[in-house]
Amino acid sequence: MARSDGTAVTLDLWHTLIYLEPDAEEAYMDAQLDLAAEVLAGSATRPGAPPLSLPQLRESFGTVYADAVHEAQEGRSVPPGVQIQRAAARVGRVPQPQAYLEGLARLVAATPFLPAPGVLELLRSLRSQGHRLAVISNTVGEPGESLRPRLVELGIDRWIDLYEFSDAHPWTKPAPEIFQDALRQLGVVPSRAIHVGDGWVDVEGARRAAFLAGILFTGLQRYGHRYHAMFLPPGWESPPTDYRVGRLEELPAMVDGIFDGHARR
Repeated sequence: MARSDGTAVTLDLWHTLIYLEPDAEEAYMDAQLDLAAEVLAGSATRPGAPPLSLPQLRESFGTVYADAVHEAQEGRSVPPGVQIQRAAARVGRVPQPQAYLEGLARLVAATPFLPAPGVLELLRSLRSQGHRLAVISNTVGEPGESLRPRLVELGIDRWIDLYEFSDAHPWTKPAPEIFQDALRQLGVVPSRAIHVGDGWVDVEGARRAAFLAGILFTGLQRYGHRYHAMFLPPGWESPPTDYRVGRLEELPAMVDGIFDGHARR
């Protein structure tokens, strides 16, 4: 039955709606580091800066990237353009953020992202139940807008009312502000919203933002080694929550049950 009381379901993107197999995810992250090194190598060198090889430039950017991931885990956004600027400062190069962002867009366009099994059926069902739908994603490695064309290709975009990509904001999950900003634009209060994602930042962020519930999705917790090590510290795959599902087709019934249970209180 469609609802008319203003409800929203917000969804994580990586390993919830789309994913890469572990080896492909590892290759994708390697390609990001290689691209950054190439952009730095092609940038003008500042006076007095030492000559550095591509591996050295790659390593330097890798340190900046790891720092950006750590800041994201604390709720602060360091977009890709800022990362390349920080890396350029470290190695004495003139920053070229636009060249890096354009390279990332080409990389995203060439990467074979996969739709989560059952994702289109899930989105169609949630929409038929009357929920507003938003994606809330920590986009540390690439500009969120570069992902939009891929989501169109996969058939996901047509069901989404709003995208909240962290690289366009000062905050990342688990900061409550990124969740609250999404709900403000959707016109839904936190007590009428549920968030779904694959890790601690999703469940904890929903709690901090006073969402009705945070649901842990475990069905795509297959990660590349580097992604797992950087983005999922020990314990972050299985945060405490009353709600978890292993298949997307289980979600509509769980979402309905949570909203109905709350309405009866």
